[in-house]
Amino acid sequence: MLRLPPFVLHQPATLAEAIALLAQHAPDVRVISGGTDLVPNLKLGQTKVGHLVSARFLEELHGITRTATHLRIGAATGLHALAQDEDVREVLPALAYAASRIASPQIRNMGTLGGNISLDTRCRYINQTELWREALGGCLKSHGTECHVVPGGQGCVAALSADTVPPLIAYGAIAEMVSDTGVRRAPVADLFQQDGTWHVRIAREELLVAVEIPIPAPGTRVAYRKWSVRQSIDFPLVSLAVRLDTDGAALVGGSIVVSALGPRPRVLTLERLAGRPLDEALAQALGQMAYDRARPLPNIPYDAEYRRERMVIEIRRAVRVLIGLPEKPLMLQT
Repeated sequence: MLRLPPFVLHQPATLAEAIALLAQHAPDVRVISGGTDLVPNLKLGQTKVGHLVSARFLEELHGITRTATHLRIGAATGLHALAQDEDVREVLPALAYAASRIASPQIRNMGTLGGNISLDTRCRYINQTELWREALGGCLKSHGTECHVVPGGQGCVAALSADTVPPLIAYGAIAEMVSDTGVRRAPVADLFQQDGTWHVRIAREELLVAVEIPIPAPGTRVAYRKWSVRQSIDFPLVSLAVRLDTDGAALVGGSIVVSALGPRPRVLTLERLAGRPLDEALAQALGQMAYDRARPLPNIPYDAEYRRERMVIEIRRAVRVLIGLPEKPLMLQT
């Protein structure tokens, strides 16, 4: 049996108290709400921390509100509630779908949006018991000096596996963090860096409070695709969102957001394809663009080249759905 290590759990009653606790104990502190990722990592010894600050019952971090221009979603909003919310399903259907594909009903009932955004990176060499990692000699993320994915590499390339991040980036979401120095806002796309040891640009003394997503303009279409070996529980082996900004008959702009590659999602902009008709040729072109510019690493299970091929297929499937074409059978890149 894997046991939890000793730590101090703080349960602040107010946002101000939570911020003060984070400032007092940083950097030896983490925020916990659902704990569906953090608790297993503590048991595995992957995360070592002396203090946990609970955010689960802070009123400011809960709820979904809609205005004429945006939706605001509290960071402690549950994943199940996010997937079922009528406003989210109407205005941001790709985000609702992504939340519905995370893990299992039990985990979605406990897990939160903020926790999913802050989800720790994963790698076949780190998500093991401490005994297993010690036998290997550790790695850059686990008390060692060598990356086993990229021998000689100077940075950790563990993969971001958060399902909600690609659609949030595609929708142009803004994250709001608070600390004892005030409020900080940043695009979700800018929250991630190419260092798997601490890939989220949220300081230990900062608390993610909410995300705000602008209501998409008419003609904007977003789809999320996830591929994993099993239809539940599994983290994504391919995770992506496609955004098409259209004028009804042709492409105006948009983006492809590919995750589960490394610590930071890859964002490919589509402005140079503006004017292309919304047809099968566009689906083929976007798949080829991703194949040329986004390459999975052998950092998570399954063959990296197959994941690259599968990424192309999922992008083409997403585009076909967005432009009203039927899906085609699975055919790998030749």
